Amino acid sequence: MTAQPPRPLDGITVVSLEHAIAAPFCTRQLADQGARVIKVERPGVGDFARGYDERVHGLSSHFVWTNRSKESLTLNLKHEAAAPILDDLLGEADVLVQNLAPGAAARMGLGFDALHARFPRLIVCDISGYGEGGPYETKKAYDLLIQSEAGFLSVTGGPEPDAMAKAGCSVADIAAGMYAYSNILAALLLRGRTGEGSHIDVSMLESLVEWMGYPMYYAFDGATPPPRAGASHSTIYPYGPFPTGDGGTVMLGLQNEREWQLFCEKVMEQPALAADERFDANFKRSANRAALRELIDTVFAELTAEQVIARLDQAQIANAHVNDMAGVWNHPQLAARDRWRDVITPGGQVPAALPPGRNAAYEPRMDAVPALGEHSATILRQLGYADEEVNTLRQAGTI
Repeated sequence: MTAQPPRPLDGITVVSLEHAIAAPFCTRQLADQGARVIKVERPGVGDFARGYDERVHGLSSHFVWTNRSKESLTLNLKHEAAAPILDDLLGEADVLVQNLAPGAAARMGLGFDALHARFPRLIVCDISGYGEGGPYETKKAYDLLIQSEAGFLSVTGGPEPDAMAKAGCSVADIAAGMYAYSNILAALLLRGRTGEGSHIDVSMLESLVEWMGYPMYYAFDGATPPPRAGASHSTIYPYGPFPTGDGGTVMLGLQNEREWQLFCEKVMEQPALAADERFDANFKRSANRAALRELIDTVFAELTAEQVIARLDQAQIANAHVNDMAGVWNHPQLAARDRWRDVITPGGQVPAALPPGRNAAYEPRMDAVPALGEHSATILRQLGYADEEVNTLRQAGTI
């Protein structure tokens, strides 16, 4: 067997007081890069995302996705005996990540100022709905609520007044998890120069607002915001899904006038359409999309989805299949690029997608999803606790 090449975060230890998606997604990505992640969970219950569903061999789909390669330590932080254990962990840790209820970490003495005085090299990352300070600081925040506050719902869904739609995945949580991850990487680099840990305050609202940059600037200075356009683009046309004669659907997108001419010549087989005054600029095509949609639908109704895609490919017009989840699991591009690995879970082996970004120097870590409290005894023994002490802590309900 050949030795595993070093990973960027080998030797980095992360302690996480986490639940749901934002913090677990952040720390799973740190684990992907080699960090040791110790996930502190409530005894008997654990991260409440463990109970969201039972779709993956009896386990939660959310939990399996965001918690591979971690160690689970059950610890009742309300017990007096838990504080020295947590202190021992933080004394050896590089990073603390937490997304507890607003103010909960500070009440337990886990605010940055208190921790920095004892552990000056420790990086502390707090993830919350609205961030520290401001009138929304203590307001509860879930993914859909942040999608609403950040204006995401105002531009997502159909054009009807009651047809707004949420994202089909936890986009606000994912955004916050991504910014927590990148900020922690930056803080580790900074500590390498200064020797000091720093405080990171990640807001779900601010994370998703950053992603709303285009619609915000489109509506700059009181201008009309982009309309909701379902699966179509709100301001570029044709750009969206179109039905085909075999009952399929093809997604296509035009970005410029050169592509519009090619679309008319090679896909529609109507070269004269390119000069039609209703459609000879993108803003005109967008304004007259109903008339253009009728022309496209008429042509596509005589073709299968694969025939439409063949024409689009010939014209070098961007296009895509409209896949369901089965289509993604079986996507030929993912298979060809060897993007799946087997991961062990308490319920059995499952495939998992490699993290995006392929680095030729090393393979990301893809270890098991932990059972609740699976590593409690091992972690405590590593901290110097004898077996008798571990048993006493377990009997007391501390672990």
